[in-house]
Amino acid sequence: MSLVDLIQEVQTLLSQLFHNLSFGTPPRCASNISGGHRPTSDKILQTDDFPLCAAQIGTELQKQFAALPGGRGTDGSPIIIFPEFPTFSELEEDEIKNVLNYLTTVPSIAASGIGFILVIDRRLDRWAAVRATLLRIAGSFPATVNLVLVLRPTTLLQRALSDFLFKFNKDEFKMKQVVMLSSVTELHAYIDPGQLTTELGGAQEYCHESWISHRTAIEAFALMVKTTAHTLQNFGTELAETELPNDAEATTSLLHSHSLKKDKMKEDLRVSQSQGARLLDYINEPFQTDTEYLMTHDELENLATVQRLLGQLDETETAFDDFWERHRSKLEQCLQLRRFEQHFREVRSQLDATSERLCGFSEVSVNPSHAEHVLRELSSHEEKACDVLDYALSLASEGDGLIENAHYAEDSIRPKCCELRAVCEVISSTLRDKKSFLLTAMELHHALEKASRWCEEGIYLLASQPVDRCQSQDGAEAALRELERYLETAPLHTLIDCSAICCQYEAVLTTQLRDQVERVFQKQGSVQEMFEKRRISLKKLAAKQTRPVQPVAPRPEIKSPQASPNQQRKERRYSADNALYRKVESPIPNGGTRHASLSEEDENLAVLRRHVMNELLETERAYVEELLCVLEGYAAEMDNPSMAHLIPSMLLSKKDILFGNMSEIYQFHKRTFLKELEAYTNCPELVGHCFLERMKDLQIYEAYCQNKPRSESLWRQCSDCAFFQECQKKLEHKLGLDSYLLKPVQRITKYQLLLKELLKYSKGCDGCDDLQEALSSILGILKAVNDSMHLIAITGYEGNLSELGRLLMQGSFSVWTEHKKGHAKVKDLARFKPMQRHLFLHEKALLFCKKREENGEGYEKAPSYSFKHSLNMSAVGITESAKGDSKKFEVWCNSREEVFIVQAPTFEIKTLWVNEIRKVLTQQLKACRDASQQKSDSPNHTANCSISLSSQKNQKKQEEKKAEAIPVSDSNSMLAKHKGWTKVSLSVDASEENDGYSSGEEPLNSDTEEDAGQKLIPGKYTAVADSEKAGPQELSVKSGDMVQLIREGEEGQWFVRNLRSSKEGWMAHANLLGLISDSKSSQSISSSDDSVSGNLSTSSSCSETYTSFSDIKP
Repeated sequence: MSLVDLIQEVQTLLSQLFHNLSFGTPPRCASNISGGHRPTSDKILQTDDFPLCAAQIGTELQKQFAALPGGRGTDGSPIIIFPEFPTFSELEEDEIKNVLNYLTTVPSIAASGIGFILVIDRRLDRWAAVRATLLRIAGSFPATVNLVLVLRPTTLLQRALSDFLFKFNKDEFKMKQVVMLSSVTELHAYIDPGQLTTELGGAQEYCHESWISHRTAIEAFALMVKTTAHTLQNFGTELAETELPNDAEATTSLLHSHSLKKDKMKEDLRVSQSQGARLLDYINEPFQTDTEYLMTHDELENLATVQRLLGQLDETETAFDDFWERHRSKLEQCLQLRRFEQHFREVRSQLDATSERLCGFSEVSVNPSHAEHVLRELSSHEEKACDVLDYALSLASEGDGLIENAHYAEDSIRPKCCELRAVCEVISSTLRDKKSFLLTAMELHHALEKASRWCEEGIYLLASQPVDRCQSQDGAEAALRELERYLETAPLHTLIDCSAICCQYEAVLTTQLRDQVERVFQKQGSVQEMFEKRRISLKKLAAKQTRPVQPVAPRPEIKSPQASPNQQRKERRYSADNALYRKVESPIPNGGTRHASLSEEDENLAVLRRHVMNELLETERAYVEELLCVLEGYAAEMDNPSMAHLIPSMLLSKKDILFGNMSEIYQFHKRTFLKELEAYTNCPELVGHCFLERMKDLQIYEAYCQNKPRSESLWRQCSDCAFFQECQKKLEHKLGLDSYLLKPVQRITKYQLLLKELLKYSKGCDGCDDLQEALSSILGILKAVNDSMHLIAITGYEGNLSELGRLLMQGSFSVWTEHKKGHAKVKDLARFKPMQRHLFLHEKALLFCKKREENGEGYEKAPSYSFKHSLNMSAVGITESAKGDSKKFEVWCNSREEVFIVQAPTFEIKTLWVNEIRKVLTQQLKACRDASQQKSDSPNHTANCSISLSSQKNQKKQEEKKAEAIPVSDSNSMLAKHKGWTKVSLSVDASEENDGYSSGEEPLNSDTEEDAGQKLIPGKYTAVADSEKAGPQELSVKSGDMVQLIREGEEGQWFVRNLRSSKEGWMAHANLLGLISDSKSSQSISSSDDSVSGNLSTSSSCSETYTSFSDIKP
């Protein structure tokens, strides 16, 4: 039976029940009792005209001027009793009509169709009142009356009047049969005493209050059943008319909504059943207390009706459950289909992107290293593609599962599964082909390299055989055996047949590879020919000794015969590889063009944004759980009395040091940040607003990071104690507490990475600007944290750092100093020996500190900074461009009596610092001007607050004057006092190319550890001491010789050219370092020497003070 059929059957049953319980629609106007009738069928569930209920006329029923105790006449007519009621004549007409209408609808349709018996008890009344009562009843009774039994007044006079007057007024009452009775005994002749109440001499126990309560309960239950039937009907109609949604989210929402409504239906059914059960108990209550109790006809009818209705409700619930299961199953299948389709679109897009990447991937390689690089790139593509392929095949298997479970959309799912498998097979085949191609090409590259290496080593072998040893027979035989042994290795290293190689590797032979194969074969032939000629010569020498001759051995084309052999081979291979690599004229072409619509691209970006947002939320939840685990598993246990004996003394009362403000961080993320992030689950591109709203709260990480060194130090002292081991054991953690104490530091740095990813996939979206601003703010927090970590490491500063204002920037620089006062020697030396200083720019001061690396591990290894000097920003001037290097600028004070020349690692860093210093000075100047306007009566105020922001033009004029005051001879005489090597010229740019700045300092602020050790740099030097030749390949020089350091070889050897004797050779790095440890650059020389590729230029290192020195880049 379907749910609709079952609902229709319930409606029929309810119609009968409502008729039985006075829920019909009786006529509301008086009608003739003899001719009155009422409808036999009402469409209860389709009418809004509700009948009277006991609850509606409770006041009228309580008066008890009429009652329906449930008795029946001999023919089954219902009996209505009108007991003694002296004020009957005072009743309102509507009251009588309502009560009579209600009482006539209580019996069943069959019983009320027979007609009613009216028993009117007026034994204590007068005839006039009896007459009036009969007239009012006749005018108000709405149903058929079979018999009216009137117990007339008992007094003699009233009895006589009633007998006499009744005969004359009988027709006035318009009733079929009205019988005047003188006593209850006469009444029993018409009605069985068992059907009458005790007031009328019957045996029926009747309580009017209980009857009203009984009727109210029955009608309430009937109304509840009616409401439930209405709800079931409407819900069934809604389910039947519901269209299946086209997306997973709407389907999920619809399934959830229908489930909630179903649960409400079930709850209504259960309430109805519970109400019906209580009603049955209420009806059966008299029978349970008195087994001999006989129910009235109305009670029996009501009992049977309620029992049938409860049974029907049970059947309705069963049918509804069955219908709901089918409907829910269909909705779940729809949800499965929508999710399958959504995942199919996602994976199809990823497969298309993977296919495009593979199509645009070129597997062509030019040498072994390039082939390995390309193979690594292909392996990376393969790893990503495998993830997508696994996802696609898993989705296809999921679709097969849906088909096996008899999904209604089998015709839609099956083609998609076949399409996924086909695309996966194409991609897998493409990957296999490209990988096979690369492996084959790599095999050929290695074979060619192996053959080339054999040729190079053979050439070196021929060139390295000493001629004098071959003059003797034994020497010639030994050389011949050496050649023959080397030739025996040829089959293992050389290529045999060119045509066979071309045939074997035909699939991978590009034009470049084919040319390379031919060159290798030509080289093999040439080397073998050289070996054959050498063998013939050696055989002649070994067979017959004549006068000594000096054969000319073939020598490879080596740029420098005195270069080390290993260096020669490396240079030849390096030059060959570079030559081959330079033949690649263009990058790897992109063979594929994406033809995706804008909507598909937007959808792909949305998927990527969701992935990043999911990662953000998942890692955030895991982070909160980890913090809670640490706080409960470690921090709380430090206050646990049962663990107190395990805590070492050095750890007591130091919980705040060990954990910092982790509890504050946890509360913020748990109560606020995580919940707000989850609100952006479906709109990840707008999550930047959340970060901006909570940017001030995220600054709590600064305090945690500042405390981290103290926490790290405390942890290292107590890490092995039993307390931490016990806590770790309870938590079942594989990692120690120190790993979890690092989580907040890792988390605050993770946000900027996730925001970068979101920003990359949110270009053009509404929240793009917020994401960019949030990223900048997070990076600002990280910078502030980093700066504060450096700031707390400053030692030796006697003042209060907090009084210097906010820390704006910090970083390491090379610094030179210049003083107007002092010996000229000091000023000159200051230019060549920069100090390595770490600068801290505050709003009110610029600090110069020396960075010192501390011994230790972890945070204990963080550097410390020794305070050296400070400049008050109110007295600072800046020259933005210094000569000699674009990365230099000048900071000076006291009318340039003290000048600091600062060299930044890069031009960009220099620009940032100059802009920031200029901003500070400008703000101070503005503040001074504002203050001077307020204090116009102090004329010296502005002058005292002025800031020396000099122009570059004026600065150059001052420096030119300084340059004129320092002759070149002073510099030369000063430098001539040093022993060792004196470098000819070296610019700052040249020193940069050789990876480093000078590590020394000026004598005024020199530290011994910074003077230790110098790095040799290619260039020209003048020898100021003799150096004897220590080996056959080494070079000897005399004091005053001009030498050039060409390049650094292996094992600390330098290849040096003596420009005076034009000889070249090797010299040990240690010897060179010892000779030039105190030497400096000499006076500028001419650049006419063609061997030097540098350019003679005027130095712009700091200012025109140093124009007597030039820079030559070796």
